[in-house]
Amino acid sequence: MFLSFIYKLSLIAAGFYIVILTQFIAHYLSVRRTFRHVPGPPRSSLLWGEEWELYHGRPGARYMEWHKMFGKLVAFTGAFGHQIISITDPRAISFILGDGAYHFPKPHGVRAWFKATLGEGILWVEGKKEHELQRRTLAPALNQQSVRELVAVLFETSTRLANQWTKIIDQNQGQETEIEITNWAGRFALDTIGRAAFSYDFECLAGESHELASALDGLTNSENSLASFYMRALFWLFPSILSIGKKGEMIRETKSQLGAIASKMWKDAQVVGDANDRTLLATMLKCERASDSKMNEEEVVSQMRTVISAGYETVSAVVAWILYEIARHPDIQAELREEICAIPDLSFEHFNNELPLLDAVLKETLRLHPAVLENHHEASETIMVPLAEPIAETGEMQLVVPKGTLISIPVNVLQENPEFWGLDADEFRPSRWLEKKKSGLVKGQELLAFSMGPRSCLGKTLAMAEIKCLTATLLQRFSFRCQHEIEPFQSFVIRPRVKGEMSSSLPLLVKKF
Repeated sequence: MFLSFIYKLSLIAAGFYIVILTQFIAHYLSVRRTFRHVPGPPRSSLLWGEEWELYHGRPGARYMEWHKMFGKLVAFTGAFGHQIISITDPRAISFILGDGAYHFPKPHGVRAWFKATLGEGILWVEGKKEHELQRRTLAPALNQQSVRELVAVLFETSTRLANQWTKIIDQNQGQETEIEITNWAGRFALDTIGRAAFSYDFECLAGESHELASALDGLTNSENSLASFYMRALFWLFPSILSIGKKGEMIRETKSQLGAIASKMWKDAQVVGDANDRTLLATMLKCERASDSKMNEEEVVSQMRTVISAGYETVSAVVAWILYEIARHPDIQAELREEICAIPDLSFEHFNNELPLLDAVLKETLRLHPAVLENHHEASETIMVPLAEPIAETGEMQLVVPKGTLISIPVNVLQENPEFWGLDADEFRPSRWLEKKKSGLVKGQELLAFSMGPRSCLGKTLAMAEIKCLTATLLQRFSFRCQHEIEPFQSFVIRPRVKGEMSSSLPLLVKKF
């Protein structure tokens, strides 16, 4: 009897997998047929497609090669032959990120990652109604007025970091001292988002080891392993892979640590409360009290995890890159310092209106070093996407995108396009932003570092302000030089590292100015 039951169960399981495999093959053939007129590279691996090349090569390099060779639409394969379309056509991108945004949600694998690490917050949620509801909860605390009132906090955190570096240099008898920037950039980002968003001090800048900082760093900053490659290559098709192995344990541990901290902050806020507080936590508390449908603790904690993680990952990466570029360009560093030191008691208004070079340096850093290299989406239904240029082989001015198709928008290709940015598009030249009104080089196009449209980054204003505050504070007190060859590498975001090393590293020579 038992063997008979096992036999029947095996038949059912086999039948289930046959159905799934049949559906996969049918979808694969349908998509291949639909995109037969879209050019692209031949598959370099029957099993992994182009995933191995994308993972182990210089970040974004393959996309640059493909789009230079094949044009604005490129079809390539991922693991197990699933089709991916890389798009740089401006009209198509405007549609995918704009009017058609809710027809192109994040891929299932990406959503599974955010759910596993952060919970069901704004980076996970899909659907127009659900997303707009969460966005309305967070937006008031991240608008210009709220950020303006947080500038004092941003300067306080920046000064804490500068004071720690002063101590390090003093311990070296005031001599020029090599400081590993990326570790401090992460600590700065965590302390800043904690204090600005939640009135909570993580105390990462105290200089001691910090459990949360180590957990976040360990999860996303050690990607050169076969296990990480397998996870990155397969989670598009098999999101459950995120729950297995050492990486799965790290994901659960990081989510648990973030959750414990967020839960404590939320409970404390409910007890204390402050009607005049404009932090994100206070805004969420007001929305929760004013709403007919109360948010449960897990919903709130998911949003808080998301804000902490997003504030840590992107800001820490951009801080490292902007200091790297300043260190590499002493003439720009001197000019920028002169601009900053000419204005005492810097304010939010100064950052917006009276520091054009600082704004240009940050924008140029975001252009050449976007924290997120690829903007991924998945068609929720078969849909026609308009094009600015016709498909070469057919002359069609629109692209049929079948349901379930994975779309990649390579930010670096767009932001280093010589047709748009000039022949020096791959060079760090902040003055291009100051020349735009005269020469028309930039033409008003929005950088995609924060995406665009209804799903654009809510924290853009806060992120730009905190990076400017830190840069201004540091340049008033230090000069920077770089003596190492630095390369970008694909972590969760694009980080710098000394060429040949395994994880993020940016040792700069720092001298008191």
